[in-house]
Amino acid sequence: MKLYQLKAKQAFPISKKEAWDFLSDPKNLKVITPDHMGFNILSGADRPMFQGQIIQYVVKPFPGYSTKWVTEITHVKEGEYFVDEQRFGPYTLWHHKHFIKEIEGGVEMEDIIDYKIPFGILGQIAQPIIVKKQLQQIFNYRETKLNELFGKLEGHKNYLELKSI
Repeated sequence: MKLYQLKAKQAFPISKKEAWDFLSDPKNLKVITPDHMGFNILSGADRPMFQGQIIQYVVKPFPGYSTKWVTEITHVKEGEYFVDEQRFGPYTLWHHKHFIKEIEGGVEMEDIIDYKIPFGILGQIAQPIIVKKQLQQIFNYRETKLNELFGKLEGHKNYLELKSI
């Protein structure tokens, strides 16, 4: 079983509360997802985030192909972190941790995603050619969009790494 991991860090000159209020609102996921992904929330985003929350959406990872994605918010520590896990969707495993911490001049957001791709050897071939590139594109878009919304914390280096684990 081949597992992969994405780690990303980004800092903003805003308060921890402002970061939490934005990042923990499921409706804002559409704001920070590229339009070409066809991201559309179907249900579950009508309340503030809570442990056990189920969110259903449709995503179009490739032209001409859409899939339903269902995630569950499995852990929430108000103002500090939350975890979403795929219950149904394009990955065999998707475990996404979101951390927010105060740093000098603002906050740092860190994402850690552990994931597994279906289809055995075909999935392993697709990982560097398609999946890794698409995740990089999504997180680069997210970085740009969040910088537009909140500004970039000067002196902080953003970070994005995808690797096998």
